[in-house]
Amino acid sequence: MTDTALRSTGPIRVALSGGSTPRPVYSLLASAEFRERFPWARTKWFWGDERFVPHDDPESNFRMAWEAMLSRAPVPPQNIFAVPTDGAPEDAARRYEQTLRHLYGKPALDPAMPFFDIMLLGIGEDGHTASLLPGAPALSERAHWVAVVAHGRPEVRITLTFPAIESSRHVAFLLQGQSKAAIFAEIRSGRSTVPAARIHPAGDITWFADRAAAGA
Repeated sequence: MTDTALRSTGPIRVALSGGSTPRPVYSLLASAEFRERFPWARTKWFWGDERFVPHDDPESNFRMAWEAMLSRAPVPPQNIFAVPTDGAPEDAARRYEQTLRHLYGKPALDPAMPFFDIMLLGIGEDGHTASLLPGAPALSERAHWVAVVAHGRPEVRITLTFPAIESSRHVAFLLQGQSKAAIFAEIRSGRSTVPAARIHPAGDITWFADRAAAGA
């Protein structure tokens, strides 16, 4: 991520992933080794998905990124675009979508002009990514960029949809642990239909897996 950001000269848009796996990456970016090198002033931060809980809730993806990185680095407050988690979930999703559309400046996503420069994603044991859960209606959403997911989990979630996720120059999947080995092997077979296997971005995909997740 640092190399991609340093090679660019204009604004950088990064969508962050939640969960425990990316926390060390965020902490490293905010460490003394990288803090002075990273172009914080040019980087705008977004989220691929969020639990519909207050931003200070222990389950909040925003809180994890804030504690691990954003509060420890010189990030301009106006460069942080957290998913709203107030009011009704459907209204919050529409507000986040309006924010994205306003920043994009065009009525429809153009594959030749990806919205995100870097999209960080994780993967669940069931093959979900962001909050695109197997069987959820959001999987078939193509008009909206943001959707509410109330399927298959105890808490409501808000997620970017396939069109928004795929509007990315670089997608990076982060995998860790033996529990992800089976689903990773299935995806690598090329025959999987789980949500994570259905990501086809405008740019490239890189899989970062530890030895356990890679089945090594």
